[in-house]
Amino acid sequence: MCIRDRFPVEPAAPEPAARLPALADSDAAVGTALEGLLGRPAVLSWLQMDGFVRRVVATVDNLPREHAPSRLWPVQPAPQRFSVSGQPGGTQYIALDNSARYTPFVQFVESVDTARSVALYRRLYPLFQQAYEELGYPGRYFNDRLVVVIDHLLQTPEPAGPIAVQLTEVRGEVASLRPWVRYEYADPALQSLSSGQKLLVRMGPVNERRLKAKLREWRGQVAAGGRMEAAKP
Repeated sequence: MCIRDRFPVEPAAPEPAARLPALADSDAAVGTALEGLLGRPAVLSWLQMDGFVRRVVATVDNLPREHAPSRLWPVQPAPQRFSVSGQPGGTQYIALDNSARYTPFVQFVESVDTARSVALYRRLYPLFQQAYEELGYPGRYFNDRLVVVIDHLLQTPEPAGPIAVQLTEVRGEVASLRPWVRYEYADPALQSLSSGQKLLVRMGPVNERRLKAKLREWRGQVAAGGRMEAAKP
């Protein structure tokens, strides 16, 4: 029995875990299943299939934290570069057209049949559970974490108007002649958000609301009741 089992996963159909491949050898079977759900072109375009189950589990677990490394994402990073408007040295804002980088991905997510995707998740659930326990949570229930993280993302603010950003030098342990810089939110309240919430804000308010709508659909089918709970880093 898992320590926490607040949101138990009911199998979509009888599917003994023995019929599933070992987690380490699951890429081919998971890829075939995803192609059946999404189509091969979509899988090739949007997903990173090497270690897909482990990627999903690690990314879900990281989204409420300060960092969710893109090298572990189960999806391809957005094309083009982050764009800003305004004069260097002055106030700069996330460019209005920056959200267009994410729109094709949002459209892809919206195109996925929620009921069928949740049925596949339930069928493959033993693999996700094993990956979660291997990540360092023996006896914990991955679906509990998934629901809590969805709730966390749904609480992301939706800023109105242009969002100011600023360049910040990232310092490492060793001094560099060419320091690495990155954009951060100028508003401390936005900068203090988790990595997942920052990403939703960066996508723009329209894309953020559309993804939240899909997350609500998913939550309604993977959570068998239970109250909302704040995600812990």
